[in-house]
Amino acid sequence: MAKVKIEISEEIYRKIKDIVEKTEEFSSVEEYVEFVLEEVLKEDEEEINEEGEEKIKDRLKDLGYL
Repeated sequence: MAKVKIEISEEIYRKIKDIVEKTEEFSSVEEYVEFVLEEVLKEDEEEINEEGEEKIKDRLKDLGYL
């Protein structure tokens, strides 16, 4: 699978690095970030399927995107 680079703040990177160093589940910051993003995407996909377009629009409005 092709990879792309993204940028995150140093503060977030350090926090994730601390988590990775304290656990045996993840071998790198990148692995942890990819896992978390996959989980969030799964939840969002489920929410989209369950709530429908109208509820998503309401959520985006609440977050200030619409």
